[in-house]
Amino acid sequence: MRRWRALAVVVAAGLVAAGCTAGHRSPLMIGAVYPTTGAQGPGGLEEYRGARLAVDLANSRGGLGGRRVRLVLEDAERSDEAPAAVHRLHRQGAQVVIGSYASVVSAPASEAAARDGMLFWETGAVGETAAGAGAGTRFFRAAPTGATLGRAAVAFIRDELAAKLPAPGHPLRYAVAYVDDAYGRSVGLGALDEARRSGQAVAGTFPYDPFHADYAAVVAQIAASHPDVLFVSAYLQDGVALRRAMLAAHLPLLASIGTSSSYCLPAFADQLGHGAVGLFASDKPDAHNLRRDALTGEGRRLLDSAEPRYQRRYGAPMSAAALAGFANTWALLGHVIPAAGDASPATIARAALSVKLPAGTLANGSGVDFAPPGSVDTGSNQRAASVI
Repeated sequence: MRRWRALAVVVAAGLVAAGCTAGHRSPLMIGAVYPTTGAQGPGGLEEYRGARLAVDLANSRGGLGGRRVRLVLEDAERSDEAPAAVHRLHRQGAQVVIGSYASVVSAPASEAAARDGMLFWETGAVGETAAGAGAGTRFFRAAPTGATLGRAAVAFIRDELAAKLPAPGHPLRYAVAYVDDAYGRSVGLGALDEARRSGQAVAGTFPYDPFHADYAAVVAQIAASHPDVLFVSAYLQDGVALRRAMLAAHLPLLASIGTSSSYCLPAFADQLGHGAVGLFASDKPDAHNLRRDALTGEGRRLLDSAEPRYQRRYGAPMSAAALAGFANTWALLGHVIPAAGDASPATIARAALSVKLPAGTLANGSGVDFAPPGSVDTGSNQRAASVI
């Protein structure tokens, strides 16, 4: 897949043994809630490992205000496990929780954190913000929203690809298929909104339940709408099953694009083989595909240090999830908490709204500019980077 756009910046200078310069003050405990087992475990573990690198970087620089940072992980594979994981961290003394890669974990975890008076800092999940999460006061999303990824996908087809496609004899017709949950709706409805906002013809929308879907029937419904372009927001297994059903039905399309939890994963291509050829994907950037010529000198030095460190430590390149965990945790530890002056949730929230970093300041190409309360996407980073 060709990367359409990527900016980048910041990350690690040489890391030394954690705590050697952090003095003797008690550590600052930060909780972490990620799925490290189950279907979303691989991506969740990668994101947590990236966050771990950011903590090591902070400790190598003396910690925060002279306090070593201690990151405590709770595994939450499913949505119903997330509140208990957050409560356990709260009982141990955490006032700040990072997470969570999975949107189905992020929503209940962030609500639980708000109920306990904690601040939840989302490093990777893109799904809908939970109503009780306290967006902009108790909940901040450093990663792009799902709606942003959906909008970017349609904009790419419209602005970059459409002129290269065979003319169908009519305006391109867009269909949107999405898994009907907090993640799928956020991304799928973002794509739908972009198509409608820019005057594109919408063939239809096709939400489905991944636990009970008849994919042949879903594809038959899509085919009956006669789309030229199909956008898919799916997880790995349902995304693979839906794609196989498309191939079996010989669904005629000029272009197809999906997003982060399926089309972007190496396992998606591994399972589909040639069936994955020709697809595009909208996602967060990974380290390998960042344009280093778009980075500042500091950004290039830091990223060039972090990427091989991750490879040596974990035996794998920094995926999009790993880079998101690293860069977005560093936004908190390297910029927001230092600006706050202390680690109380209310003070961190005020600092998060005041800190403004230009695009390219973080290692994944993002900047920092959280939407304030009362605005669209309150608490979400308006300078989060995404790529095709």
